[in-house]
Amino acid sequence: MNRIEDLCRRHTGLTEEEITSIRMMANMLQPLANLEDADIFIDCPCRDGDAIVVAEAKPSGVPSSYKNSVVGMLAKKENEPAVTRTLSMGISTKHMKALTQESNHVIQSVEPIINGDRTIGALIRERRMDEPYVSSRKFHLSKKSFEKMADMLGYMEDGNAWLTEYIEEGLLLIDKEGIVIYRNSVAKDLYKNLGFMEDVLGQVYDNICLVLPEYQDKKKNYSFVETTIGKHTLCIRHISLEKDDLQLAVVIRDLTWMREQEKELILKSVAIKEMHHRVKNNLQTVASLLRLQSRHCDNELTKQVLGETMERILAISATHQLLAQNGIDQVKIGEVLQTIRNNTIRYFATPGFNIDLVIEGDDFEVDSDVSTSVALVVNELLQNSLKYAFAGKGEGNVKITVTYGELYSRICIEDDGIGFDVESVNKDGLGLSIVRSLVKDRLRGSIEMKSSETGTVVTLQFLNQIMDIVNVT
Repeated sequence: MNRIEDLCRRHTGLTEEEITSIRMMANMLQPLANLEDADIFIDCPCRDGDAIVVAEAKPSGVPSSYKNSVVGMLAKKENEPAVTRTLSMGISTKHMKALTQESNHVIQSVEPIINGDRTIGALIRERRMDEPYVSSRKFHLSKKSFEKMADMLGYMEDGNAWLTEYIEEGLLLIDKEGIVIYRNSVAKDLYKNLGFMEDVLGQVYDNICLVLPEYQDKKKNYSFVETTIGKHTLCIRHISLEKDDLQLAVVIRDLTWMREQEKELILKSVAIKEMHHRVKNNLQTVASLLRLQSRHCDNELTKQVLGETMERILAISATHQLLAQNGIDQVKIGEVLQTIRNNTIRYFATPGFNIDLVIEGDDFEVDSDVSTSVALVVNELLQNSLKYAFAGKGEGNVKITVTYGELYSRICIEDDGIGFDVESVNKDGLGLSIVRSLVKDRLRGSIEMKSSETGTVVTLQFLNQIMDIVNVT
């Protein structure tokens, strides 16, 4: 007696007709496992509420999550909630954690096997926890290699037609006479949406062909074409089949939504670039006005204040300049610091200025809020260092070291200047007040200063990503 039939009769309440359907579906598990590079199972509901594994297939191209066969073993509710949900509700369940019969953690995606108005089983796709997966309703045929697609399509006979309804793409099968002898429901709906009044089933394929194949090899086994028909963008694959009764398979994937999303992203990127470009220009205009005002001012203290304000504005402008180039809300911290460095050196560049300012360490992306705050803090600290640390000295060194962390990152600014008394430093000064306020309130971080006659070290720790905190009452 067939193992599937024996297990179903002993443990389930399925009828003979339903058992036959399960047995026929089991014949397709191996090519399906190879297509998906995943472990594939069929579980059937037991009389006592659990489920039992009646068929399995392990992929031939990648390692399986299982060392031994699990056919005949129970799938407990507490271990495999996705299977329980699908069997009880008759709907798909995607990407849920499960504990296997060998006590391994996997990710399960489950499709119901429906017979009439009854759910008679579950088709299960399992991947290891460490494998990447995509959020998708059904199996993707068109994302596989030509060889895997051809192998799978070779099994698409009347007895296995159920499998085509688990495929996300439209599928047409054409016989040697050029007649469409099969189409799945996705293909039927797609042609209807394109404006075809009649069902394509039974029609001559040349009459309903959407695009002429452009074969990628000399043997004319495989063709891939992306085309636009009306408002629809379609990816159409023609696959030659080496079967007595079949000539060709056509796999059609509707890319309309995906391409529209790409266009929207491009438009948003252009808009973001333009926005940051205008902000940058406005900030630089303000800085230029301050520079002009400074040149017409006789009071040295006023000149100094205007100069410092100008540098702060340019520090903010640095982030918007980079964002205008990228079109996204992420910038490299290294590019920001390099811009601040260059602006600071330009500001202090006078005859006799001989300070070596270097940046080293990690480089990583941060959002605009983090970038702007870090730019202002580093600008203030560099200003203080170059203004006071080397008084009376003809040369010196300043080093900025960046260290990336998973949650908090660190920037260390170190000079070999004359140092200062950290305890007696003027804490009410505008520069350090800006630094402490930004570090605490915007960067959610901390700052530490150490100084002696051999130099000063300032260490800044900050969150990689700033999240607004909303109090809910």
